[in-house]
Formats: sequence, C-alpha cells, structure tokens
Amino acid sequence: MNIAIATDTTSGISREEAQQLGVFVLPMPVTIDGREYLESVDLGRDFFFRKQVEGADITTSQPSPGALTELWDKLLEDHEGVLYLPMTSGLSSSYATAAALAADYDGRVAVADTRRISVPLRQMVQDALTLARRGLPLSQLRQRLEEQALCASIYITPVTLEYLKKGGRITPAAAAIGTVLNVKPVLQIQGGGVDAFAKVRGMKQAVEKMFSALDQDLSTRFAGKAVRVFAAYSGEASVGENWKAQMEEHYGEKFVRIDPLALNICCHTGPGAIALGCAEYEA
Repeated sequence: MNIAIATDTTSGISREEAQQLGVFVLPMPVTIDGREYLESVDLGRDFFFRKQVEGADITTSQPSPGALTELWDKLLEDHEGVLYLPMTSGLSSSYATAAALAADYDGRVAVADTRRISVPLRQMVQDALTLARRGLPLSQLRQRLEEQALCASIYITPVTLEYLKKGGRITPAAAAIGTVLNVKPVLQIQGGGVDAFAKVRGMKQAVEKMFSALDQDLSTRFAGKAVRVFAAYSGEASVGENWKAQMEEHYGEKFVRIDPLALNICCHTGPGAIALGCAEYEA
C-alpha cells in the first residue's frame, strides 16, 4: 500500500496483531504512582490491574507530539502518506494535537476524527485497510471514514463505581449510594463521548439492559446494513470467557470477536467491566 494506517492502543490492537494486519500502533501513556508507562510496551495487564486494585494513583494522557512526529517521519520513509486514527475527540485531546501537527506535513499526513474507541475503532482501522488497498487517495480515505464514524454503537457496564468516582465522572456521594444499593450504570458511547444510558440493580439486569439496547440499535439504526457485533471486557480472562459465552448464546453468528478493553479505558471502568457494541463495515 502507498498509505500507512496508524492508530493508538485504545483500538485494542496489540503489537503482535498490528504486525499481522500491517498497521502501526502508537502506545498510550499511563502514569501509575508518578511513573509513566507505555501500554503494550512496558505496561502489562496483570501489573496494571494489580496496581489498580491496590489503590495506586493512575492517570492517562495523550501521546507526546514527539512520539507522533517520530512515527509519522519513519512511516513516510516508505509510504507516500499516513492516515492516523486516534481515539475519539470526545474523550481526549489526542485528535486536536495530531491534527495540528499534521498541518506541517503538506498533505502527506491525514488525521481522522474517528469518534470511536475500543472495538469500533478497531473496525475503522480494518475499514481503512480495505479502502487503502482499493487505492482510495489519502484525502478521500479520511473523508470516507469520518462520514462513517457515527455508524457504530457501544455499551459498557463497570462492576464498581469506584473508578468512575476517581476519574471525577460521578460524585463520591453517588458512588457510595450506588455501592450500597448495588447500582450498576450502563454507559453508552455514540458519537464520541461517554453518556449515562441507564441505571440498574446488579450485573444480571445490566446484561439484559445492554442486550436490549443493542438489539434495538440493530433493528433500527443498523437494519439491513452490513454490521459486525463485538464484545470487550476488563480484568481477568475468566471475565472475558464468561462474557463471550453469553454473547455467543444471544447473538449467534452475528457475534464476531471479543477483546480486552484498552488499559486507557480500564483506568475509568476498573476490572470486571463488560462491553458490547456494533459497527458497520466495508464489505
């Protein structure tokens, strides 16, 4: 391909998978107790969740301008152009920073506002590969993907409200009441930001609510369209195995894959969170 496709680790694409797909993944920084780590480089999942459960101070940030330009400069040695697909602008300033830096590359670097994160972002990366292999020019490639950015839906339920409280998304009082009443918030991402979708009692009702919400999306917004259904989770592999079994039972052949949530997202959900979603794809 004449165009290199790059993204960040919020897509859930590992370094090994990136090599198999032929894409390039920039690691997101995560700071734990004052020390900065790079996801999938020197920050493993077991270490991350152990520190999180221990109550470590964990924050996230965007890739440095130097890391971005270094990646792009390297890719432009072998490619005519670079398409960069960062996490949604609704949750980070990564897009704004990257877009500003790309202005100095005379049109050889394009940055798309993906409006996505996690498995829908992974699907956009795969769509970018499909379109680039068909020979779509860089500017048209970015435009096509941005036009399709909202053709995705995702729902997430954390086990505890503790990490949403730490991130300032809910008040300590709301977290305390929610814990006593076993309230689980079902969150949605449709268009970039995280919004509250529903509050239910217990994980069983949360699963039912998420299935109902995605079923509604599939029968209305995505009716008659080429759609893939995904799942994601945080924490131990057993969480993913149980969630995968439920997804397979409910969606059958529509269900495509399950991935661990990126650690940048797990900072806010904590371990044990489950997610499902769908996205249109380039057939």
